[in-house]
Amino acid sequence: MTILYPIGDSLYVNITNQCPCRCVFCIRMETDHVGNSGSLWLDHEPSIEEVKEEFKKFNIDDYKEIVFCGYGEPLVRLNEIIEISNFIKSISNIKIRINTNGLADLIHNKDTAVLLKDSIDAVSISLNAPDKKRYYEVTRPKFGEKSFDALLKFASQCKKYLKDVSFSVVDEISDEEIDNAKKLAKDMDIPLRVRHKQ
Repeated sequence: MTILYPIGDSLYVNITNQCPCRCVFCIRMETDHVGNSGSLWLDHEPSIEEVKEEFKKFNIDDYKEIVFCGYGEPLVRLNEIIEISNFIKSISNIKIRINTNGLADLIHNKDTAVLLKDSIDAVSISLNAPDKKRYYEVTRPKFGEKSFDALLKFASQCKKYLKDVSFSVVDEISDEEIDNAKKLAKDMDIPLRVRHKQ
């Protein structure tokens, strides 16, 4: 079972396979791993203690950042992420980032960005589309069309509490849609990165 896996100079944390979305371009439908990670399908969700034990197998100082991003939406396990991040901060000054679909408020039915402010340094939010209709088509969230507005609200809240907030889109959408997503991101004063499907 793969809990931690390095890619380049980042160390990734895989703590859940749960996700409220079924994105049309999701890598999980095509492969069980990323790079040399080994299978990212978990036979159970690792406990906080199991994650801490895994960290003992790595020299954190060898990496530029810790990234919560595996084969699921990490913020499904919001409380565990906060506790694990606090543990990491107790032993290192390394940057801690979350790659998220931005739907944590809907998952937990409360505002969540404020809860990250003392534990997380950066959040990368998968914008995926420039508008509500296209987002629903591409991402297929279980929460329906209200998901896009919830994502934008989460992003705005993150800007209040975190130093480093960014959007991403995958180049599976059209050039025009990417341009519109860039405009939306610029209007929100949030940098946007175009990712290539892996």
